[in-house]
Amino acid sequence: MAMTTDSIFYQDMDGKPIESPNKIKIMDISIELFSRKGFTGVSIRDITKEVGIKESSLYNHFRSKEELLSTIFFNFRRSISRILPQEDHLGGMLQSVSPELFLKQSLAGLMKHIDDPVMAKVWRMMYLEQYRDRVVRDIYLNDIVGNMLKSLEKVFSIWIAAGRIQPADARILAAEYQYPLFAMIGVYVLLRVDGSSTWDIETGMREHVDYFVSKIIV
Repeated sequence: MAMTTDSIFYQDMDGKPIESPNKIKIMDISIELFSRKGFTGVSIRDITKEVGIKESSLYNHFRSKEELLSTIFFNFRRSISRILPQEDHLGGMLQSVSPELFLKQSLAGLMKHIDDPVMAKVWRMMYLEQYRDRVVRDIYLNDIVGNMLKSLEKVFSIWIAAGRIQPADARILAAEYQYPLFAMIGVYVLLRVDGSSTWDIETGMREHVDYFVSKIIV
């Protein structure tokens, strides 16, 4: 499979691995430029100049700038889906770890994704483009917020049934746990844009997990 220098595997939207070095470079350069200037602030000429190819050569790989952006977000969706535990293995996984450890590991996995050298730029793109692009809104509302809440609701339901946490509405627990983290992650991403310290917000996320666990544990 094709792999960038940042260990990110790219696929076309039909699921085939991207193996062309030029196509991989187009993806990498476009992510860098879009994350700094926004989609509308970057031209095909800007991209091809940075890649070191003719403008016409880009169309050998992507039919348009829009298709290029769609391919970037397709790969972002793939990477987001891998953060969530597979439902088939969820029961066994939850038996082997404490609620505290599971939630801390889940947060660590999400932050690792956000801190990835390539994905960090795409997260920034998400915040830049969410009011302009319906696809971005769909990714944020469904792939990120929706799927994470559904997964957590399932997790809390299993813990409640097993008597590992106090009885409660699992859907409400998922919302009470995750929505504050979504807000703090937004602050974290914005702080990183300016190179500001993220110590306080990272501490806040860890404290949120500790506080939440202390309230639900039996």
